[in-house]
Amino acid sequence: MTTEPSTTRLNKRMADLGLCSRREADEWIARGWVKVNGQVAPMGLQVGPDARIEVDPKARGQQREQVTILLHKPVGYVSGQAEDGYEPAKVLVQPRSRWKGDLSPRRFAPSQLQSLVPAGRLDIDSTGLLVLTQDGRVARQLIAEDSTIEKEYLVRVAFGAVATDVQAAFPPAQLARLRHGLSLDGQPLKPARVDWQNPEQLRFVLNEGKKRQIRRMCEAVGLKVMGLKRVRIGRVTLGQLPLGQWRYLGPHERF
Repeated sequence: MTTEPSTTRLNKRMADLGLCSRREADEWIARGWVKVNGQVAPMGLQVGPDARIEVDPKARGQQREQVTILLHKPVGYVSGQAEDGYEPAKVLVQPRSRWKGDLSPRRFAPSQLQSLVPAGRLDIDSTGLLVLTQDGRVARQLIAEDSTIEKEYLVRVAFGAVATDVQAAFPPAQLARLRHGLSLDGQPLKPARVDWQNPEQLRFVLNEGKKRQIRRMCEAVGLKVMGLKRVRIGRVTLGQLPLGQWRYLGPHERF
């Protein structure tokens, strides 16, 4: 008895191969830009693991026009849609707030704001590196459930009434729990790298991103977060990018 090879919906297969996002795949399929085994693919097609997928150069051209923007988000802006009277960080992406140190040759165009979405959250009361992208491949790389991209944060903390030289007052056993041993929402957290950057500030390196994760981790061990700043995502750092300003992800930069 032979077992039939399992099939996968074409848009998922294209996303898994890193060709595009599922949404982009659906758009390309609808435009007739995708062939499977030499035939123009219909919407909803199921494909086997050995299917030969070809993408029209027009799709590649469209993809090259998509932008990814790095923003130094200030406190008081939400990452995504406007809520409770707070503006989305995307409103800061305008010509006058582009960093003068941006080396990208790209020219800003209003069309770059269309379908520009945050690839990951940064809380309203947090600051630092926020990625906004039109490219579904970037979004998937950063926020897919199986993503292992590291994110690095500098976190200023207090321990009860202690706000200076917190390191001396904070029990080493609790620091060990921050590194591994905490659970959120009934699920154990992955191991994290947590070390003192200075007596009042911790450096966290995580490869997962639950909602308000660092604040909740700190709360679980008796720490209060006084300030939180994301300084790195994968290999891309905040660097000298000024608060409230943005730049394009360079053509040779990779997360």
